Amino acid sequence: MPVNYARRLTASSRSSDANAHLGYMLAFVAGAINAGGFLAVHRYTSHMTGVVSAMADDLVLGAHALVLGGLGALLSFMSGAACTAIMVNYGRRRALHGEYALPLMLESVLLLCFGLLGTRLADIDGLFASATVMLLSFIMGLQNALITKLSRAEIRTTHITGIVTDIGIELGKMMYLNRPAPQHAGLAPVAGDRKRLKVLSMLATCFFLGGVAGAFGFSHLGYVATLPLALALMTLAMLPLLDDVKNIATKKQ
Repeated sequence: MPVNYARRLTASSRSSDANAHLGYMLAFVAGAINAGGFLAVHRYTSHMTGVVSAMADDLVLGAHALVLGGLGALLSFMSGAACTAIMVNYGRRRALHGEYALPLMLESVLLLCFGLLGTRLADIDGLFASATVMLLSFIMGLQNALITKLSRAEIRTTHITGIVTDIGIELGKMMYLNRPAPQHAGLAPVAGDRKRLKVLSMLATCFFLGGVAGAFGFSHLGYVATLPLALALMTLAMLPLLDDVKNIATKKQ
């Protein structure tokens, strides 16, 4: 991966292209973790809609232990998002190059832990849920908050419900047959945003491909299949963090 390209993906000054390209990578990672994690713990952890719905069903059915398990995953996801907000605001107030790299580095470290210690974590009970479920949910909350903040909520990577909805909206606008509007209405013609449609389609595709890769990797290699993902994210995060270390060292001299 070219150094300049990697720097653009995690730089504190953002562009729409950098947001989209980082989104593609993170969508692939989320798809891989979601699918591979399901094979590991039999539960999807990248989106909370299913978790909350399952909690409601389990509550009515009297499966209170499963309700608590869902609550553990939900709280872990929220904690991950809160952690990203703390780190990004910390970096922003100190004008760090690694404003967005801090949560990315943490995600890569946690993925390394999952890849190296996943078998042991599966046997450890955390708060209401297994440590594996809580770890993966925390990672997904961390990542979803990161891409939300740096793209100003234009890109999501851990679930595709909103992405597919936006794809449908853009397709509907492209298929809309414009007719002359009343003169007093002052309405512009309805037109789809082809660039946005391309970005959304790529995000959905990357999530799916990541899911295929994650399921294939976990079924053949086990937990270590996440190590390449962790190393890729670590490589991205390392460059701006090294810049910050150099700046701090220079100021101390």
